[in-house]
Amino acid sequence: QVQLVESGGDLVQPGGSLRLSCTGSGFTLDDYSIGWFRQAPGKEREGVSCIGSSIFGSTYYVDSVKGRFTISRDKAKNTVYLQMNNLRPEDTAVYYCASIDGHCLEGVGPSAPWDYWGQGTQVTVSS
Repeated sequence: QVQLVESGGDLVQPGGSLRLSCTGSGFTLDDYSIGWFRQAPGKEREGVSCIGSSIFGSTYYVDSVKGRFTISRDKAKNTVYLQMNNLRPEDTAVYYCASIDGHCLEGVGPSAPWDYWGQGTQVTVSS
């Protein structure tokens, strides 16, 4: 019953924008911290952004996307968004969302207890 589904990935020109969606089924996303991750070919998965649950509320971004990406929630749609502006070729990756029953900072590291993961959505930034 519990499922996360990412959508919104596409091919986009450098400098363009995309909005990724992470929609939950079977649970309420607002009760969890939600992280966005990405993995490019030949590279390990990287944490991109995280938004805290209604309890914690804080947002976090990896340095390389600060000022360009914005994470947000739409409670009514049970969805977390990642608005990506001024995209660069190095942003090319499969993007995943995941939930954690705790603070975003508890999700740092490869062994962090992320509970559920989506299937990923491909973002390609190329001219």
